[in-house]
Amino acid sequence: MNSINRRSVLAGLGAAGTGLLAGCGNEAPNNPSLLSPSGSQVARAEMKRSGTGRVQSLNVTATAATLDLGGGILVKSWAFSGQIPGKEVRIPAGDTLAAEFSNQLPGATTTSVHWHGISLPGNMDGVPPVTQTPVRPGSSFTYRFIANTPGTYFFHPHVGVQVDRGLYAPLIVEDPKEPLSYDDEWVVVLDDWLDGVIGTPDDVFAELSHQSPRMDMESAGSKGPTSSPSPSASSGDGTSTRFRLSGASSPLLGSDAGDVNYPYHLVNGRVPTDPAVYTGKSGKRVRLRIINAGAATAYRVALGGHKMTITHTDGFPVEHQEVDALLIAMGERYDVLVTLGDGVFPLIAVAEGKDVAGMALVRTGSGSTPEPTVRPAELDGRIVTAAQLRASDGVRLEEKDPDMVLRVNLTGSMAAYDWGINGKQFDMADPTANPLLVQEGQRVQIDFFNSTRMWHPMHLHGHTYQLTNGGPRKDTTIVLPRSKVSVIFDADNPGQWMLHCHNGYHSEAGMMALLAYGA
Repeated sequence: MNSINRRSVLAGLGAAGTGLLAGCGNEAPNNPSLLSPSGSQVARAEMKRSGTGRVQSLNVTATAATLDLGGGILVKSWAFSGQIPGKEVRIPAGDTLAAEFSNQLPGATTTSVHWHGISLPGNMDGVPPVTQTPVRPGSSFTYRFIANTPGTYFFHPHVGVQVDRGLYAPLIVEDPKEPLSYDDEWVVVLDDWLDGVIGTPDDVFAELSHQSPRMDMESAGSKGPTSSPSPSASSGDGTSTRFRLSGASSPLLGSDAGDVNYPYHLVNGRVPTDPAVYTGKSGKRVRLRIINAGAATAYRVALGGHKMTITHTDGFPVEHQEVDALLIAMGERYDVLVTLGDGVFPLIAVAEGKDVAGMALVRTGSGSTPEPTVRPAELDGRIVTAAQLRASDGVRLEEKDPDMVLRVNLTGSMAAYDWGINGKQFDMADPTANPLLVQEGQRVQIDFFNSTRMWHPMHLHGHTYQLTNGGPRKDTTIVLPRSKVSVIFDADNPGQWMLHCHNGYHSEAGMMALLAYGA
């Protein structure tokens, strides 16, 4: 994420800036007054959230760690409490989460925690310097909020490209009146991995953006016996291409499938040669909560020998659809139901357009372990994307005309690595410049226009939007190249909120904007 380490910025909390309203072609007044993320209107909105009064306390520590990816592969990276994924957090809807976060990362590394997909008060959103000052090494910060919407969520940092380390963990908000019927749950976390194998995420960003590597991050470089680094290559003009991927293509993603050449793709922190295993019973119905915690990879996911019924996306219920496979971008979550067969079955997450995959196993009986290269037929069966889903009746937004239409042009190119919004690269040195301005109580429509040759999963903090024409409620959605996607939401959570591409390298380059409520 657009790095405060890189720019050494600690200012920008609260107040105002100059801005351009990207709505209906009208400019905002000069120097618009913006609500503070910790202002009185934010506090009033928080008081309206329904809660049980119960408090669930936990400790979360970001630390350097040696991680076992399976198959004898050990890497040095950063993780929450020394494991990947971090320890799963479960909380009943309506309870208050009080998370004491401690930064024990090496050197001068600052960090934060963003609670991805959760509607919470702005000063708990974990985005330095917009909503809080960064958490310094050896320091702590308490995140406290009511988790009032059931669903599948996760948490990760929002500083630099730390999202491509091992700093992520599932957050499951349980529905005390769960309407689905099933026998068990399995949380499945997907990740693209290179840290400690061929370099660090900061090395990757330096190559992609044609900059020198930043020196304010500790390197993570230990490798296991099968993780020898790839040699540096050249593009022909003297530019290093050790991390850059070319030639990956997918019709589902509108052609170019991605920027970065990852040596491993993990399912629940394990490589395919030594996979994670879910053990269950034949005939039982299991809810899979699938989270893409990766930084730059969309996955096509299928369970060999099974159909999946999609029930939720990004925490919100949808009209059920039976599918063979689904496409999940960075930051997205899908819940599916499966009725287990008898035997051993591969859960495959193919890096879309790249012909490499992560794998886990479902074991309900006897049978041989599938090869890591297995590709079940379901991957080429009926595949559904979010655009084909519809919100369930109980969560569909009321139909009404928007009060504000924001035009959000996604701009930039791979060659210049100048990813931006409305032709501007977001700058943490001046975070309140050029805000997308809304007012509390408005129905807002965002029209995403992607003029680039890349796909972008666009994530909005603090809210869920709905794809127009009765589409699903989401907080992250894919915008294909040369296309338009329209979403609507109600401006009911005052504060200052990030809107950005959830490709960690695109957002770090500047494909971010501040969506701010006017004072």
